[in-house]
Amino acid sequence: MDKQIKNKTTAIFEGRDVRRKWDEKKELWYFSIIDVIAILTGSTIPKRYWSDLKIKLNNEGSEVYEKIVQLKFLAKDGKYYATDVADTETLLRLIQSVPSPKAEPFKLWLAKIGYERLEETTDPEIAINRALKTYLQKGYSLNWINQRLKSIEIRKELTDEWEKGGIQECLEFAILTNEITKAWTGMTTKEYKKVKNLKKENLRDNMTNLELVLNMLAETSTTEISKHKNPKNLEENKKVAQAGGNVAGNARKEIELKTGKKVISKTNAKSIINKNNKKLK
Repeated sequence: MDKQIKNKTTAIFEGRDVRRKWDEKKELWYFSIIDVIAILTGSTIPKRYWSDLKIKLNNEGSEVYEKIVQLKFLAKDGKYYATDVADTETLLRLIQSVPSPKAEPFKLWLAKIGYERLEETTDPEIAINRALKTYLQKGYSLNWINQRLKSIEIRKELTDEWEKGGIQECLEFAILTNEITKAWTGMTTKEYKKVKNLKKENLRDNMTNLELVLNMLAETSTTEISKHKNPKNLEENKKVAQAGGNVAGNARKEIELKTGKKVISKTNAKSIINKNNKKLK
């Protein structure tokens, strides 16, 4: 069973994605029920299975039914849709209503994720050490890893600033991130990933050291400008994101002028790791 954490919004169970979201205020993970049902039952139409089960739970007056909430998750078509979700406790109780031999390992998997997150909340250094170990195992250089870990810290400061201004996670975060990316690279996030031949992979995990540094400059600048401007809505935050991205964009242009080389490259994680492995031989 693969218990690896893929990223903040997706976890992996037995090689399959389970969408999730962390609620900072409640300190709870919320998991997509449809994703869990699909894995536990093997059903090709998990939505129908869940619909029937939900009716059954409602008719029985189950407390589980009352605790189900909806959050917007990214779907395969690239759009966000309201999805039934449950926290770890509710999901574990829900699993009891799903007859499946896969239920027990799923319970253990959820417990491990919850325990690891609680550890990281209590001691953030644990999360850093886990990330460090993961990147080392993948074959990244220590120099690159140090930059990447710093970028995670800077990204967290930016999202904290956005949340203070009432920006919602997922879609609005993606919109503002795209504005920053366009301002400093001259292309959208989608176009940037296309240059690097990426699909669902994390873009930052595929950046060179210089790209990471400039992306950090863009996000740090956006955070500082936001603190000064105090944007009140998404449109005002867009302008701040563009201003922050322009700071790094100007730096990129200056570097390209002085070196005669493009900063944005086709280099991705595979080539970064291969290059590092050659140096070690």
